[in-house]
Amino acid sequence: MRHISLTPFGRQPNMAAHLAAQSLAEAPAPSEAPDKWALLRDLTAARAAFGVTDRDLAVLAALFSFHPQATLGDDAALIVFPSNAALSERAHGMAESTLRRHLGALVRAGLLVRHDSPNGKRYALRDGHGTVRTAFGFDLRPLLVRSAEIAARAAEARTAEAERKRLRERAVLALRDAAALADWGAVTDRFADAFAPLRRALRRRLDAGALLDLAEAAEALRIQVRKSLVVRQETEELHGNDSNSGRHQQNSNTDSYESEPCQERQEAAGMVAEDPDVAQAAGDAPQAGFLPLGLVTKAAPDILPYAAREVRSWRDLLAAAETVRPMMGISPDAWAEAQRLMGPETAATVLACILQDVTRIRSPGGYLRALSAKAAEGAFSPGPMVMALLRREDMQAA
Repeated sequence: MRHISLTPFGRQPNMAAHLAAQSLAEAPAPSEAPDKWALLRDLTAARAAFGVTDRDLAVLAALFSFHPQATLGDDAALIVFPSNAALSERAHGMAESTLRRHLGALVRAGLLVRHDSPNGKRYALRDGHGTVRTAFGFDLRPLLVRSAEIAARAAEARTAEAERKRLRERAVLALRDAAALADWGAVTDRFADAFAPLRRALRRRLDAGALLDLAEAAEALRIQVRKSLVVRQETEELHGNDSNSGRHQQNSNTDSYESEPCQERQEAAGMVAEDPDVAQAAGDAPQAGFLPLGLVTKAAPDILPYAAREVRSWRDLLAAAETVRPMMGISPDAWAEAQRLMGPETAATVLACILQDVTRIRSPGGYLRALSAKAAEGAFSPGPMVMALLRREDMQAA
């Protein structure tokens, strides 16, 4: 067993930290020598648990570079003895006063032990064969003894960071969906006061508990925005039915895809967003009157696995619809008729919605033809289909 002097050179106080450091330096070493650079990576992940900073670890990395082996074996090489000038050079020119401060932090954290010489210098005494007999400098043995503890703390820190990242992604996605719905429904101003504090909170680094609260608040806001749009959609359909047919037609099936006769196409176009990236099949101007692509894929995600690549444009959705159409028993004639009467983007939206609820539709091809006939009369809009699916998702989530 080696003895580490308890009396540091100079005016450094002899505190309880030195006693704790000695116990670590003299504790039994683990049977397996850890890789020093893997140990440094673990310590970087768990640095908050050990009370050290990234600058402290930069100095530790410089000390590791003076250790001749790849692993920390329990031998004399664990004591490294670089001069301040050599250590400063390995630490990219760090000032000596700064070096001393960070070395002191590593000692206080119980990761290093000072093994001071009688005159405070760092050096090694060698025998006639050049083998180091005694060395004075910084002892890395506490890192060897605590390697298992460091690995465990690193695993905990990485798990906590992964959970924090997952909660942040959940909050961001919920808030983005809520903003897209509010923008589509032109109700952004109504919910501006609710969006502002959530967006400010996302700019800060929050712990897991705060992120969970933020994610739940964002999801609640998304549901609130959706409900407001559903209420408005039902109110506008009711008014449109009264003005067009002179009587009120009530549909008791809240999940029905059958669209009520809509108002003029200009009014329906004002309820949805334009996508400037998708042009008309036979024209140059962007086609209006279809829903935002993100809203469609959110309501009907079952079509996404049939896409050859990530669905980022209406062309991608149309290609996926072309792939899945024959699997649903929809004939080429019915599909061509739907694209001609509805427009390619609306037809793809309708097909995605039919696929989402295909188990409840007896004849997808016949259903598509019926909707195409309504579109030919100007009495069809895909909005109620998409909103019905979104309502169902909210009910299932609740």
